[in-house]
This record gives sequence, structure tokens and C-alpha cells, in this order.
Amino acid sequence: MSTEHVLSEVGPRLRRLRKEREVTLTALSETTGISVSTLSRLESGLRKPSLELLLPIAQAHQVPLDELVGAPPVGDPRVRTAPMVRHGRTFWPLTRQPGGLQAFKVLVPQAAEEPEPRTHEGYEWLYVLSGKLRVVLGGHDVVMTAGEAAEFDTRVPHWFGSTGEGPAEFLSLFGPQGERMHVRARPKGP
Repeated sequence: MSTEHVLSEVGPRLRRLRKEREVTLTALSETTGISVSTLSRLESGLRKPSLELLLPIAQAHQVPLDELVGAPPVGDPRVRTAPMVRHGRTFWPLTRQPGGLQAFKVLVPQAAEEPEPRTHEGYEWLYVLSGKLRVVLGGHDVVMTAGEAAEFDTRVPHWFGSTGEGPAEFLSLFGPQGERMHVRARPKGP
């Protein structure tokens, strides 16, 4: 639906709503502070609606702005993407838009892993949902449990994985640089 079409429907919708509520243009003018002539031109389509005109009208009628402009219903907000498995870890994308901040739920299976710290541009934030997550960051080697969070500059050598005591689930937020590092296959050695 084009913007022009949506705007052309606002005037008749305003008139219909006002008449259903049995409100005169004069009474609406007194309530909103908008002149009778401006309200009349809005309803007849001779004046384009603007936020500064529609907001007081929506408040006067006690309806959401969406109802005045006939906004389409919001689509299903749920993110429906398939999980990816990389290096034995399962990643569930929680964001749909490419670039910018990315969010993933990650499942690290129980495994005996040798840390291989890496660096890259960016910043990362982790939140442990369940299990124990081993985090190696610079000179620190810590075990995080459910409810704990960490944030760090990814230029510091870092690695996270299993403690060997069971699986761990965590949320990870990072920028595009972090996405390239953590989700795509790591480069082969020389």
C-alpha cells in the first residue's frame, strides 16, 4: 500500500471517528487547539496530516495514532531461523537483520577442549543461561555459571568453551566483526 493511499484514507477516517463519537468540529477544535478550518481541511483531504495535528486528535478521541492512520498490523515478531552447528557448538540466531549488533543463543556440549584464544575487532557480551562456561580472557581463566555475565574487548585474546563437566548454554551479543569470527569456520592453518 502506497504512502499516498494511506494518507488519502486519513481524512475520511477522522471524519467517521468524529461523527461516531458525536463530536462537532468546534468541540474538537476547543479540545485540541487546532482551528476548525484546519480540522475541516484534514477531514476533506485538502490538508495533509502531520504528527503535530494527529497526536492531539488521537488524544482527544483517546485512540492510538495507528487507528487514525490505518497502520497495518504488526507482523509476527518472533525470530524463526534454523540453528547452525559449527565446531560442535550449536548457534541459534536471535536477530534477523544483517550487520550491526547480532545476538545468538549458543550451546556448548560437554567436551574436553584445549583453549585456543583468538583476537579480532569488536566487543562482546556473554550471559550464561545454564551449565558452566569456561572463559579464558587475556591472563584470566574463569568458570561462569547461570546468571553471570561478561563483557570484553575482543582484541584481548579470548576463548570460551566447556569445562568438561556438562553442556553450557549462553547468550552472545557482538558486532559484525564478532559474527565473522565466531560463526564462520575458522581459517585453516599453514
